[in-house]
Amino acid sequence: MSATQPQTDSVGIILAAGHGSRMRSRIAKPLHTAAGKELIRYPVDLLTECGIQTIVVVASPDNHPEIAALLGDRVHYAIQPAAKGTADAVACGLGALRSVPELVMVTAADTPLVRVKSTRRMLDEHVSRPDRRMTILTAPDFFGPDLGHIERADPGDTDAAGPVSAIVEAADRESDPGRPAEVNTGVYCFNGPWLAENVGRIPVSASGETYLTSLAEMGNKAGDDVVAAPFAWADEAMGVNDRQQLSAVATVLQDRINSHWMLEGVTIIDSATTYIDADVTIGMDTVIQPNTMLSGQTVIGEGCEIGPNSVIRDSTVADRCSIVASTIEESTVHTDVSIGPYSHLRPESVIERGVHLGNYVEVKNSRIGSSTAAGHFCYLGDADIGAGVNVGAGTITCNYDGVAKHQTTVGEGAFIGSDTMLIAPVTVGEGALTGAGSVVTRDVPPAGRVAGVPARLLSSSNEE
Repeated sequence: MSATQPQTDSVGIILAAGHGSRMRSRIAKPLHTAAGKELIRYPVDLLTECGIQTIVVVASPDNHPEIAALLGDRVHYAIQPAAKGTADAVACGLGALRSVPELVMVTAADTPLVRVKSTRRMLDEHVSRPDRRMTILTAPDFFGPDLGHIERADPGDTDAAGPVSAIVEAADRESDPGRPAEVNTGVYCFNGPWLAENVGRIPVSASGETYLTSLAEMGNKAGDDVVAAPFAWADEAMGVNDRQQLSAVATVLQDRINSHWMLEGVTIIDSATTYIDADVTIGMDTVIQPNTMLSGQTVIGEGCEIGPNSVIRDSTVADRCSIVASTIEESTVHTDVSIGPYSHLRPESVIERGVHLGNYVEVKNSRIGSSTAAGHFCYLGDADIGAGVNVGAGTITCNYDGVAKHQTTVGEGAFIGSDTMLIAPVTVGEGALTGAGSVVTRDVPPAGRVAGVPARLLSSSNEE
């Protein structure tokens, strides 16, 4: 059976009930983010990519509502009423199932660096041995000095999966081994019936908790097949217990993300100052300049130049766009658009093909039609601007009357003179013109010309 295929009769259990007191936060630890993605989402995605069809998140009574609001029906939930250790948490997870599955994978909510490749290899190793009871994913101890060390029945057997005699927790180690140790990453595969039979037999520690790691020694003493699989890289053992570790993990994730996109054909000028969230997508031949942040569900097309000093959040930018020193939030930018420097698209803005927005242009909840240009110092809010419009410097849509927001509509081919104030609700017809400094309080007919304060109609298409 291959781990790349869906695993029938399998369950993944994610341990997410810990209090995370060292985070010193009112936010539950599984909901803290690294590379723009909540910690709990990393193991959910990991198990899904490994073909595990049923996932149970073990939460606490305190954090369950927030976790459930985030993950919804992607997973099932079990509640661990009190923090009585990892073994008790797994027992709670098993208790939420109608029947015991043949295969159980267990991982934690605070280890986002575990790679799919490593867990697939561990899973393949586990399912290839019908008599296997427990397989532990391990890594070299370069980043996890507080993790449990693997003790093997044959201490020299570290090149391949081999029998394990115990997992010794950091607090219980009597001496430094004098060499990089093999550590437990907290990711396991179990024979489901064996796990269900033995998890309740784990002795209670001095702290009053029961630890899942005790199963390694228990299984070894009983002659069961318990194996360590040293398939993980050293950084995969890094977990999150405090803000410093959260920062360290985020740095590793960012390096992985940037490396991935460079291998996919994206040029990143300075990786150290480029921040790309885990859910961002970028097309090939796009260039990311320094001091740029792409966050949330952002999609960047091909052949774009983004930055320097740009922030794009939860937005779509199509092909061949240039975004220089500007901020885009929850908006859509079509092809061949140039924006910036120092412009701002606020949420629900749509910028159509070939638009140019220059210095200090702010757009909010508006559609800007194709080939329209607003080169300097404009505010366009709650507006529908047609194609081919020239928006002069200093133009403002006065959309708020102190009580409600109102709409401004500008027809195709209109010319809006510099420093025009468009007092919404108002419509400027196709091909119309406003003189510099106009305060437009009434609709302007198609091809009409207005000027003054308030603007007066000078001529219209109806005049002979």
